[in-house]
Amino acid sequence: MKAFALADFDSAPAVQEVPVPEPSSGQVRVRVRAAALNGFDAAVASGMLRGMAEYRFPVVIGRDGAGIVDAVGDGVEHVTVGDEVFGHILFSDPLGDGTIAEYALLSADAVVSKPAGLSFTEAAALPLAGAAALAAVDAAELQKTQTVLVAGAGGGVGSFAVQLAADRGATVIATGLPEDAERLRDLGASKVVDYRQDVAEQVLADNPEGVDALLDFVNFDADSFSALAKAVRQGGKVASTTGGATPEALESAGLSGQIVTAVPNRETLSRLVAEIERGALRVDVEQVLPLEQAAQGLETIASRTARGKIAVAIDG
Repeated sequence: MKAFALADFDSAPAVQEVPVPEPSSGQVRVRVRAAALNGFDAAVASGMLRGMAEYRFPVVIGRDGAGIVDAVGDGVEHVTVGDEVFGHILFSDPLGDGTIAEYALLSADAVVSKPAGLSFTEAAALPLAGAAALAAVDAAELQKTQTVLVAGAGGGVGSFAVQLAADRGATVIATGLPEDAERLRDLGASKVVDYRQDVAEQVLADNPEGVDALLDFVNFDADSFSALAKAVRQGGKVASTTGGATPEALESAGLSGQIVTAVPNRETLSRLVAEIERGALRVDVEQVLPLEQAAQGLETIASRTARGKIAVAIDG
C-alpha cells in the first residue's frame, strides 16, 4: 500500500510502498479516506521523539484518520466491517503505525462511528486537536460572565477552543493575524488581536483588570508564557497544552492552572460528536491535500503557520 512514511532518521518522510498492516487484538483496520496532520506528527518526522519511543521503520506519519472498517482484531465489538468510522492511534511505544496511508490500524479504544453529517475529511481532523481543546476548556472551568484569551486561536486546537469557550458563554478574545479575523469571529471570537504585537498590552487596553482565563496553545517556555500571562487578572485560570505554564511561572504571575494533555479516546470522541450534533462545534478544515502533497502540509505544521486544520485525502 502507499503510505507517507519515515524510512530512517536521515531521510524526510515520503510516499512509499509499505506492507498492509494486520490488526491484532483490540485494533481496527481502516481503509483510510482522509487523515489529518498535527504538531505531534512533525515531532515524529523530525526524530524528536527518539528518546521517548522506539521507532520501528518505516514509521507511517499521522495519528488521526477516518474511513471504512476493513477488518477488526479480537475483542472489538462496537464497530464491524463496513462501518464508517474515525479515530486516533493512541500514543504507544513503538512508533510505526500511522494514518496517512491507504490502510491504518487504529486503537479500538479510540474509534467511534462517523456521524452521517460529517465528511471523512472533517472527521479525520477532529480527534487530537478537538480533544486538546476540550481538555483545555474543561480545565479553565469557564463561566458565562467571564472573558478568556485564546492564544494560538488560528491553529487547529485554537479553532476548536474558540468555539467551545464561546458555547459555554464566555467572551472570547482570540490571537491571530488580520486576515484571520473574519474566520475567528465566525467561530465565536468577540475580538481578535494581532499576535505580532504585544498581546497583553492589546488585551489590557479593553480589559484593564485583565481577563479571567487564558488558554495557551503557543508558548513552550516560561518566559514567553509569563509575558502573555500579564493579560490575566490576579487569581485567573490558565490551561496550556504546550508547557510554558510551569508551576513556577503560574505562581510568579499569581495564577492557577495546569498543563493539559489530549486524550482522544472513545469517551472524548463521543463528547466531541455530541457537541457537533447539537451545533456547538464545527470542524474548521482550511486545507485538503492529496497524499502526494502530504510533505507540504507537514512543513506547514512544523513551521507553526497552519490556519485551522490540514487534512490529507486518500484516493480509493
